[in-house]
Amino acid sequence: MYKTEVRGPLILGDKNYHQISTDIIAPINQPVPLWWKVAFGISNLALLFGLVAIYQTVSVGIGTWGVNNSVGWAWEIINFVWWIGIGHAGTAFSIFLLVLRQKWRTSINRAAEAMTVVAVMCAAIFPALHMGRVWLAFYIFPYPNTRGPLWVNYNSPLFWDFIAISAYLLISASFWYFGMVPDFATIRDRTTSKIKKAVYGFFAFGWVGTSREWLRFEALSYVLGGIAAVLVVSVHSIVSTDFAVSVIPGWHTTVFPPYFVVGAIFSGFAMVMTLMIIIRKMYKFQDYVTSSHLNAIAKILIFISLIMGTAYATEAFIAWYSGNRYEIFTFFYNRATGDYSIEYWTMIICNAIVPQLFWFKKIRKNLTAAFIISIIINIGMWFERYNIIITSLAKDFLPSSWVTYSPTWVEIGVFVGTLGLFGAGVLLFFKFIPMMAISELKGILKVTSYNTNDKKHISHE
Repeated sequence: MYKTEVRGPLILGDKNYHQISTDIIAPINQPVPLWWKVAFGISNLALLFGLVAIYQTVSVGIGTWGVNNSVGWAWEIINFVWWIGIGHAGTAFSIFLLVLRQKWRTSINRAAEAMTVVAVMCAAIFPALHMGRVWLAFYIFPYPNTRGPLWVNYNSPLFWDFIAISAYLLISASFWYFGMVPDFATIRDRTTSKIKKAVYGFFAFGWVGTSREWLRFEALSYVLGGIAAVLVVSVHSIVSTDFAVSVIPGWHTTVFPPYFVVGAIFSGFAMVMTLMIIIRKMYKFQDYVTSSHLNAIAKILIFISLIMGTAYATEAFIAWYSGNRYEIFTFFYNRATGDYSIEYWTMIICNAIVPQLFWFKKIRKNLTAAFIISIIINIGMWFERYNIIITSLAKDFLPSSWVTYSPTWVEIGVFVGTLGLFGAGVLLFFKFIPMMAISELKGILKVTSYNTNDKKHISHE
């Protein structure tokens, strides 16, 4: 049972059911604000730059990248793993907190799920480009064909990535979409625009809100949630296995599956905090995204940061304890003190040290500080993927094959393009889809708010 007197109300302002619907739908009916137009324009420019880089890659070849015989996996795989990690938290946030019946998830889960879908779309671009011949991407689809004995290579990490991405995108998009059906019906019934009524009515699937519909809706939520919960763990475990099955120093380790899963949730939760602070500030949703919500996310980030720090220490300890000269060189003479020491210690500081500032209540309640720390965490997680991939490949077993790697403008352009795609997708979500689950907010209104006759109150900040 949620103790409002102890944990504070989850919805402020003495709202009623009508006010909740009006507040959440308001951004859809109101004119587009200037900041949204500016942000959408910048996102589209970044996306256009990315499309130019992708065209250059496809038309000329991956020779336009900085990859070489030693560093065959570079920025593209770094960014693939980074985007997949960010996409994990949306589903993990919704599913695990749904199963654990955490009521504070209701204001945040819709934006987290939207983030998941767009991030997975961004991630899917990189393995396709890395094939070199994008127009032959259908060769990795496991479908009956007339090519004789030619079939997908089940030993290929590329096939594993395809299965992971397609399954995760399908289930996360389904979970996100079906959760919005009651809200689409609410917009359909409240709008005066014939076009909006037709469009939202189509996506509402004829929802009228009967008891039978609600029973089936809740049952479907738990079924999809159960499937997605398994995928949250399995998908990033598959991605980590891309590395762990090799014999490259720094990769050949059994700690990678849980290490990658926890890291994915870490970066994703940080991005959730970033998005919720933006939503709270720009759309004046302080009554729905309260300090209690951000406080809860910050506490989760503290806990996961400690796990990440333990994982880094475990990797270094095992490398030393094993006595393997190649592992010792990779961790101590290449990453910690060698050519890649800046990248390594940036990862340690951003992921294991800076998040510990959330132990201080003043920092957890300071929106600016929380926003900056959430950005720092995702920068650190990007450097984590950089350290894993580049440092191990650039200097492997043979000094004669050691090389330096630096990205070209094409590789940077593709990454910038995915940032633009993510920004544009999230902004379109802000404008055309309710940012919070109206029905779920109404479901927790009475049990997580102070009684209007109660003299107790809590400040908004």
